[in-house]
Amino acid sequence: MLFVHERIGINGRPFRMWKFRSMRVGADDQLADLLQTHGRGSEPFFKVPDDPRVTRIGHWLRRWSLDELPQLWNVALGQMSLVGPRPQVHAEVALYTSRERGRLDVRPGLTGLWQISGRSTLPWQHAMELDLRYVAEWSLRLDIWILLKTLGAVVNGNGAL
Repeated sequence: MLFVHERIGINGRPFRMWKFRSMRVGADDQLADLLQTHGRGSEPFFKVPDDPRVTRIGHWLRRWSLDELPQLWNVALGQMSLVGPRPQVHAEVALYTSRERGRLDVRPGLTGLWQISGRSTLPWQHAMELDLRYVAEWSLRLDIWILLKTLGAVVNGNGAL
């Protein structure tokens, strides 16, 4: 089943991002309580370890990064690129400092530096620094390197955990 979610793209413009549903219906309504329980509500990149909202099939989809495949439609529409900082929700972007808003200077991507450097296991500040580094150091060579590393992670089943 497809899931559409509003995300923030290049220059802070919202767009509708497509995914295969990996969480229960109504998962967004449970997020605030879940973040409060885990003490994570005041930082961007909301990730909850062992998120109870993820379905059994969702765990499998995420492990192999298959939940992201519909985002190729967003790439075709020019809303995303293959490589770049992952698109965030408005609530996360609202927490950015003026320096961190620099990650919105490029199109969001299907994969990026923090996805190949530890994904959800990284502290948010480290993930943010990787995104800002990508924006500052972008090159075609860097994109190709990230795509190759991503392919290796997906083939090994090291998707989003």
